[in-house]
Amino acid sequence: MVDAVPSERRKVAIAASIMCVDWLDAGRQLDILEREGVDSLHFDVIDGRFAPDFTMGSSIINRFRARTTLPSSYHLMVDEPGRLFGAFQVSPGDLFTIHQECCRNLHRDLVAVRRLNAEVGVAICPGTAIDALEYVIEDVDVVLVMTVDPGYMGGQLVPQTLRKVEKLRQLIADMKLDIKIAVDGNVNYENVPNMVAAGADILVGGSSGLFRSDMPLEDAVRRLRECIALGLERE
Repeated sequence: MVDAVPSERRKVAIAASIMCVDWLDAGRQLDILEREGVDSLHFDVIDGRFAPDFTMGSSIINRFRARTTLPSSYHLMVDEPGRLFGAFQVSPGDLFTIHQECCRNLHRDLVAVRRLNAEVGVAICPGTAIDALEYVIEDVDVVLVMTVDPGYMGGQLVPQTLRKVEKLRQLIADMKLDIKIAVDGNVNYENVPNMVAAGADILVGGSSGLFRSDMPLEDAVRRLRECIALGLERE
């Protein structure tokens, strides 16, 4: 296991994946997320080309934003995401993440995100090596490691991605960079302790750990925090 910041100094954040919300109960669930102190709302934007399925567009996302004070985290799973940058409202403190695999000119697009006054994130799929980020990593605030293949919610964990998180954490430490690692995919109660111990700083909570059909949302948030504490103890 790589060296890590002592657990008493490291905060692991929860980003609620809005694509997994109960759409018939979205307002009440949003109130619960705020009351329970979830750190941000995670908006997946999927175009049906880079990844299957489609998700919410800017009009729906903006309705959520108008209803909450929580920061927004945009995750664009679309080909050539630069063509959509102007479609979204971005406030200081929001995170805007684009995929390495989607950009013909990744550095140009990361610079364009920075000009939106957002935090800059870059995402990589399970089959993409960390080496693909070698010449851009110093320009980002967050690296999002997809721990499932992107697409429909409910995908299964790709176990090798935990090694990728460990390797990325070591690289960040070696380069003395201030970069957070986010993980997205199958963030459930079994996997969370291992994800945190490997070095994850942000957990994208979806259908397997947060918006579950077998427990109230309040209980799911608290259970995730218990699992985070277990992971921090393993560092």
